[in-house]
Amino acid sequence: MIEHGRGSGILSTRRPSRRRSWRRVAAGVAGVTLAGTALAACGTSSAGTGPVTLNYYLYPDTSSATSTAIDNCNAQSHGAYKISYQQLPQASDGQRQQLVRRLAAHDGSMDIMGLDVTWAPEFAQAGWIVPWTGTYKAQAQAGTLKAALQTATWKGQLVAVPANTNTQLLWYRSDLVPTPPTTWAQMIADAEQLAKEGKPHYIEIQGAQYEGATVWFNTMVASAGGSVLNATATAPTLGAPAVKALSIMKQLADSPAADPSLSVQMENQNRLQMEAGKAAFELNYPFVYPGMKSDNPKLFKVFKWAPYPQVIPGVPAKVTIGGIDLAVSAYSTHKNLAFQAALCLRDAQNQLIGATVGGVPPTIASLYTNPKLFPDYPMHAAILASLANASVRPQTPFYQVVSIDISHLISPPSGISPTGTEQSLVGQINNALASKGLVP
Repeated sequence: MIEHGRGSGILSTRRPSRRRSWRRVAAGVAGVTLAGTALAACGTSSAGTGPVTLNYYLYPDTSSATSTAIDNCNAQSHGAYKISYQQLPQASDGQRQQLVRRLAAHDGSMDIMGLDVTWAPEFAQAGWIVPWTGTYKAQAQAGTLKAALQTATWKGQLVAVPANTNTQLLWYRSDLVPTPPTTWAQMIADAEQLAKEGKPHYIEIQGAQYEGATVWFNTMVASAGGSVLNATATAPTLGAPAVKALSIMKQLADSPAADPSLSVQMENQNRLQMEAGKAAFELNYPFVYPGMKSDNPKLFKVFKWAPYPQVIPGVPAKVTIGGIDLAVSAYSTHKNLAFQAALCLRDAQNQLIGATVGGVPPTIASLYTNPKLFPDYPMHAAILASLANASVRPQTPFYQVVSIDISHLISPPSGISPTGTEQSLVGQINNALASKGLVP
């Protein structure tokens, strides 16, 4: 399972990231499953002598970024609190399930939680997390990217604070395509011409039946000027933009530009095909850059990046972002300290560590002009530009079902019938929002 924010998506109930760093993407797609320690860590926060213990529930970070941030914050608290890292399962659905079980039981040992960018509406609607107000809200918003804040907002309230984010770029081979295409039409035409010349020509993108396909569709709809849901998340608003998006997805699937395995491909498979020299283009997250550098140094010399292709010529694409938002549990007995610790965990110092050590792009805009970021993110300007014009996944407490419905109707992409699929999507999403019908 791939996680949103650390990359992109869900397989069953959900990297993203989503949700994720390039290291975690590679681990996730390889099927690594780590046993979470959260269920065993049932101790409550201590209010006796000495610092208060704040339990911090987050995905397993295989880098040292999270532990370093925790050490920094513990030191900066001057004895007020001590953060205890409670690792959730590796798979995103397991993470959510464990959090939901604890919150439904009003577990008072929960203080801070790392939420996938799609969970905030569900958790806020259920009353499981506390809105950010006053000084804490002002500090959370200061200098934070607008789209990242949108992922942490529900019904006009800031209910979490963005800790990291992610976005896709167009990656291409400059030896095959000296000038990168700016639109989907140009990219498909370039790929078809390369195919005629007998050269590597595939366009790698996520077409499997999981959330990666939902993210692709959401990006295309937003880039066509539409949205999946209305502003109040009460009804689908697909229409002409969705039909246009579906038409392009179908066009790719029926073109020689499509990888023959498009219908089963996820982010890591896309990366591997590009590294193997079989593709000319790849729509993917920045984790592919260090992957290419280490796995194919020769091809790395011609491995370049550009903005995500436009759906409407002249109108920048609105790429769907991923990431992790930090929320304070409604059942924490130390909420003020939890807010303070959450702000510390995602401050500029720790987000820079998260980016350079953990591989997850920051949500604080000023960090993209910090020279310390440049060696690991030479594409920092392109990432910032994409994030500044980003879209977010459909915001609804029923996101899990909505996403599954979308992915099942648009995958395989070759089975798309633009008008008919759009109508089916409207019906399925209406059922999901009304809690009717069966999950495919």
